[in-house]
Amino acid sequence: MFDRYAPLYASASQPSTPVDFDVPRGACDCHTHIFGDPQKFPWAAGRVYTPEPASIAEMRSLHRALHTDRVVIVQPTVYGTDNSCTLNAVKQLGPSARAIVAIDDKISDADLDRMHQGGARGIRLNLETAGQFDPAMAHQRLEKAIGRAKNRPDWHIEIYTRLTVIEAIKDQVLASPVPVSFDHFGGAQGALGVSQPGFDTLCGLLKSGRAYVKVSAPYRSSKQPPDYADAAPLAKAFIAANPDRVIWGTDWPHPQQIPGRPISEITPLYQIDDGHDLNMVALWAPDPAVRRKVLVDNPTKLYGF
Repeated sequence: MFDRYAPLYASASQPSTPVDFDVPRGACDCHTHIFGDPQKFPWAAGRVYTPEPASIAEMRSLHRALHTDRVVIVQPTVYGTDNSCTLNAVKQLGPSARAIVAIDDKISDADLDRMHQGGARGIRLNLETAGQFDPAMAHQRLEKAIGRAKNRPDWHIEIYTRLTVIEAIKDQVLASPVPVSFDHFGGAQGALGVSQPGFDTLCGLLKSGRAYVKVSAPYRSSKQPPDYADAAPLAKAFIAANPDRVIWGTDWPHPQQIPGRPISEITPLYQIDDGHDLNMVALWAPDPAVRRKVLVDNPTKLYGF
């Protein structure tokens, strides 16, 4: 009998294309997730998808192939504010790993202190996956997160959202006492180019030094795989705006959300060639000195390696 809870693939994706440039020592994959055994790390009841597993062993294999030395594990929405799986992964990986956690009002400052000791360096607001596009709600959630992080100089706020929301919260980001990092090209879409509404605002936030952007998961921004030609101008514009505020990540193991799919059914992970995608960074940042900033120096500063 078919088991609807069984993995649809043998494993999460692994690179099939060798990296074709010298990855600098200390390079960091700034956006990954771990999906553990649901018997040990139960899914959140309010999640909007149920992923296939993605293990620490698979992550180690990924980063050996990519020649990267550091990793940031970002709390996925499928665990809600139970950060156990994410922090357990950081504990196993050691000082080369950091965590970005999701919190609510039930999590105390003492809890945040313990998370800091466990490698956490920021609070994540995943507005996009939750379908929260209301600027007023974004403003409220960001204000609350800033209040929790402002006395933690090593912490920042990480937001997955879209440009219209970034436009609405720009003054809040500029006034924030802690940095704000935007996932996945800030939600910019390659097909709309650098003149799309809100793109100049995001670049302005980079120029201010108050915000970072991850040139991560280009497959979420591009309609021209596998080389993402339409996303290249976006990445280059971010780097031109401020190479000290651009970071990179894979988004491994590439979770997928299928509208209307029952959460009782496993949603397959995207099968992405992260070796090929890392090679795109060398095209977006052909200067090795700039590439070192994106891959090493900027993550070192933001995550406190």
